[in-house]
Amino acid sequence: MYNNPYLPGYSAGFNQQNMYDRIDNQISQLQGLKDQLKSNPIQPTNQQPAINQTFQLAPNGSGGIKYVNSIEDVNKETVFVDTPFFNKDLSVLWIKNPNGDIKAYELNEIVQKDEKDLQIEFLTARLNQLEGMIRNEQSNSNVNAKQDTTNTSTNDESIGEPVEESKPTSLPRVSKSKGKQWWS
Repeated sequence: MYNNPYLPGYSAGFNQQNMYDRIDNQISQLQGLKDQLKSNPIQPTNQQPAINQTFQLAPNGSGGIKYVNSIEDVNKETVFVDTPFFNKDLSVLWIKNPNGDIKAYELNEIVQKDEKDLQIEFLTARLNQLEGMIRNEQSNSNVNAKQDTTNTSTNDESIGEPVEESKPTSLPRVSKSKGKQWWS
């Protein structure tokens, strides 16, 4: 419609009106900037602006875990805070402090046990304890290790050795009081 050749005066007038409106808008924007500059004077141009740049010379300690192959790699690293180093399979942990001291730890997996596993472990320990008590009871008993038997086969000859009588190694101590006897 605007590019209609039958209405050339209308489209030219319309384009001119748009240009006037844009120019008026730009003039009002520039007037607003001019008023703003009057209220806030500009600093001299020969003054340098303040530099607000920060430099990080050391890591901030949030670097976290470092992976190494051996303790030689830990010795080579420079640290500014206590830093943990793990080997690749996570079985060894080295902690290096800023002084260069290194502490080594061996890591083992903690397996969570349920009630059945704990009960089996308890019963196994109890069984081992009872077996130990039985072994100690046998070695501390007053029984001769050598047992003599007689063969009771149909053969008339006696094959076994005569049974030896064992005497107790200690006699019970009977107290002899000098007081009254109960039968007297």
